[in-house]
Amino acid sequence: MEYIISDRLQGVKGSIIRELFKLMKDPNIISFGGGNPSAETFPVEDIARITSEAFEKNPIGMLQYGLSEGYDPLRETMKAHLTKNEGFDFTDNELFIVSGGQQAADLTAKVFLNEADVIITEEPSFIGCMNTFRSYNAKLVGVPMRPDGMDIDKLEAALKANPDAKLLYIIPNFQNPTGYTTSAEKRKAIYKLARQYGVMILEDNPYGEIRFAGNPIPAIKTLDTDGRVVYAGSFSKTMAPAFRLGFIVFNRALIPRMTVAKQCTDVHSTVLFQHICHEYMTTRDYKGHIAQTCELYGKKAALMLGEMKKRFHKGVVFNKPEGGLFVMAFLPEGMDSTPFVEEGIRRGVATIPGVAFVVDQSRPNNGFRLNYSTPTDEQIVRGVEILGKLTHEYLG
Repeated sequence: MEYIISDRLQGVKGSIIRELFKLMKDPNIISFGGGNPSAETFPVEDIARITSEAFEKNPIGMLQYGLSEGYDPLRETMKAHLTKNEGFDFTDNELFIVSGGQQAADLTAKVFLNEADVIITEEPSFIGCMNTFRSYNAKLVGVPMRPDGMDIDKLEAALKANPDAKLLYIIPNFQNPTGYTTSAEKRKAIYKLARQYGVMILEDNPYGEIRFAGNPIPAIKTLDTDGRVVYAGSFSKTMAPAFRLGFIVFNRALIPRMTVAKQCTDVHSTVLFQHICHEYMTTRDYKGHIAQTCELYGKKAALMLGEMKKRFHKGVVFNKPEGGLFVMAFLPEGMDSTPFVEEGIRRGVATIPGVAFVVDQSRPNNGFRLNYSTPTDEQIVRGVEILGKLTHEYLG
């Protein structure tokens, strides 16, 4: 049978990262290509105990349908957590639990986008959400990233050139793929421009709690006085990615639409895992768990950055992330990193080419992303040594 595929999926390519995962299963490959949290951070014993207690005390509640808005105890816990630690105000805002942080992007697109609507995004940016937007036939417009966030002049130029733009997508903390953090000044400027040009903001913050250097910067959502910022977070990097749990914060006026959007997608997120998250945050040492996670990633990042500085050709530039899971390196301007990445894989080290994270994937890109959360210290040292030698071969 010949299948007729919907127009909205015609232009969506599979994730380059997911395809590379197949190669990364080779035990001989040192993988800097994934985005997984370290298995060392999973609170396995506590999760096992909480699960056992849940089935002893309330098995039917764990196995029955749940509320579309989310498990109420976890919702209230997250509201209190965001209020205390991030300065959120829930007087005019609501919080839903969603099935992974990426579902927040899907629900936002479902609620606000029509066919061919414009989304302005950081460039490079997270391929998963860009593909979500592409699946709604949105037109993506990229704004170049700087080490302190989007180029504000080019952002305003993009807003002027696209007066009907609906949404601005931003990852302000330890951005995927660059590792950059948007400064407080730029966050204020971005919000000001969004108000001036009448666009919504989707503030995606899956890595925000994984800060191992520098000082926290208030979320753009804390500046929001007119309900134009939708804020998304995730439990994947702080608890376990298999839970597929995240949360979305939005103005209360959107409750009916967000509820319907969620019901049309998956009815509700997994009750058991929501219960586990709530119990862990309220009865275990969640703060200590986050501190240990940050310490681990801080050490891994320092090791990788130190080896890169020692081994890489001086023509390769890279940033020093203050948190998260990634660092992005750049070959000299005008070079294409894809052949470099492919040769690296042939030599036993996997990274992700920058072309995976841009709006126009047909144009060469000089960046490549490295992940430090999952490889061992020995793999980091050996892998960077191999890549370092390759940079010298490429650049002379």
